Amino acid sequence: MLLKERYIRMDNSREVESMHTIRVLDLTKEFNGFIAVDHISFVVDVGELFGLLGPNGAGKTTTIRMLTGILKPATGTAYIGEYDIQKNPLEAKQLMGIVPEMANAYIDLSAIRNLLLIGELYGILKKKRIEKAENLLRLFGLYEKRHQKVRTFSKGMKQRIIVAMGLMNDPRFLFLDEPTSGLDVESVRLIRKLIREYNNKGTTIILTTHNIEEANQLCDRVAIMNYGKIVAIDRPERLKRTIVSTTSIEVAFDGKVEVKELIFKGVVKVKKVGDKFRLYTEKPEDVIPVLVKYGESSGNKIISLNTLAPNLEDVFVKLTKREKNERP
Repeated sequence: MLLKERYIRMDNSREVESMHTIRVLDLTKEFNGFIAVDHISFVVDVGELFGLLGPNGAGKTTTIRMLTGILKPATGTAYIGEYDIQKNPLEAKQLMGIVPEMANAYIDLSAIRNLLLIGELYGILKKKRIEKAENLLRLFGLYEKRHQKVRTFSKGMKQRIIVAMGLMNDPRFLFLDEPTSGLDVESVRLIRKLIREYNNKGTTIILTTHNIEEANQLCDRVAIMNYGKIVAIDRPERLKRTIVSTTSIEVAFDGKVEVKELIFKGVVKVKKVGDKFRLYTEKPEDVIPVLVKYGESSGNKIISLNTLAPNLEDVFVKLTKREKNERP
C-alpha cells in the first residue's frame, strides 16, 4: 500500500482524485547553530510542477538535498512516492532524476558517453540506453556533437547535458536546482521548453529558482522561502491576488523624465523599468488623469500607458520583506 494521502479536489466543477506523491514533514537542518531550513512541511501532487522560490540563502538547495537523500535532516522526514528517503534511500533514488545546482558532467568524456554512463549506473540495458541517450541528445540539440568531449562545450551546452543526464532513467520525480542560472537565452528557452514537455507527460517536478518570472511561467504552485521558512505557498495567480491593493501604472514618455517629476499625490513609489516608469498607487483612476495633464503641460508626449495588476515579484518582495522585519 502506497504511503500517500488520497483526497478529492474540485477542478472545473469536476471531482478529480489526486494522490500526494511527495510529502515533506517538519524538515529542519542546522549547520553549526545556523538554521538553514526551519520546520517546513508541504506536499506535491502527482504530475505537479512545484517551485521553491526564494533569494540566495533562503534554504532552497538545502531542502532539495534533504529530499534527495544527500543531507540528513535534524528533524522531520520526506516521502518520495511510497518511500521514506531516510529509511529507503535506494528505492527512493531509483524513482528520481536529479540536476543539482553545482553539477558537472565528466568533461573528458564525450556527450554520449556521459549519458551512457548514467544509464549503466541505473542498470538500463545497453540497447535501450543507447537509444535513450541518442533521443535525449536530439531533444537537447546536441546530437551532431555527441562524440565531442564535454570540455569543448559552452556553459549552456554543458547544462543541457547535465539536465539530459537527469532524464536518462525516465524518472517519476525530477529535482531541478536552479537549472537555468547564468545560461544564455537559447539554452534557457530550450531547458524551460523541455521542463514543460516532461511535466506534460506526467513527470512530477520540483524546481528551485530565484528567478521570479521563471517560477511564474513554469510552476503550478510555488512555495516562497526566506530565512529557511516557507512564508507562502499557493498557485502564482492566487498569490498575486493577496496584494490586490498594490496596482501600478507603467508609462513611457517621448522625452527625458526624472523620477522626482512623477511623484504625484496618491503615488506610493516610482521605479524606472528600462525606458518606462512604474508608478505604484492604490488609486490608478486618480493618477492617470494627472499623468495625462503632466504630459500635455510639459510638452512631453506619452507614448504608452498601461495599468498593471500585482505580479509575482510584488508578492515576493512584500512577503520576504515582512519575513525579514519579523525576525528577531
